[in-house]
Amino acid sequence: MTRIYYLAISFLLIFVFPFNVVASGNDYTIGAGDKIQIIVYGEEELTIEELYIDSSGEFDYPYLGQLIALGKTTEQLKAEIIKGLKGDYLVSPKVRVGIVGFRSIFVNGEIKKPGGYEYQPGLTVDKAIALAGGFTERAARKSIYITREDKNEPKNRVSLSHMVSPGDIIVIEQSFF
Repeated sequence: MTRIYYLAISFLLIFVFPFNVVASGNDYTIGAGDKIQIIVYGEEELTIEELYIDSSGEFDYPYLGQLIALGKTTEQLKAEIIKGLKGDYLVSPKVRVGIVGFRSIFVNGEIKKPGGYEYQPGLTVDKAIALAGGFTERAARKSIYITREDKNEPKNRVSLSHMVSPGDIIVIEQSFF
């Protein structure tokens, strides 16, 4: 009975419950600093448990050589791997690509512990400030700005409930009074 129970739980964890992927995983693009996982079912030598994506965005994959993950969604990378493996290497490859670690966000300015923190799905500005130890006494609580990693825009003033994306830089200004 115990063995069946463990097999059932293993099945659920592997095939039913998704990996740690952003809820809207179809539009999340892989960036430098993310950690991904590539699983090819039944092919242990093609499975990569954790792969850090560096600034080049390239990585070596068995049989396929250099692949580029930077700027692609997990679905796009999965499709590329399936296309490369299908036919010559496998008849019908079953591939799963997931995000297992997100790139950092950065919180600077009038907070107690400025620095980089790992992004978490559902992160808002107020939660990011809490991760960074909260406001200092001199913080201007209504002068909070975000600079997006992937945009060439000036910093934008935001509210505490504003959603944060991986790579964002949050700056809390100093109050004059």
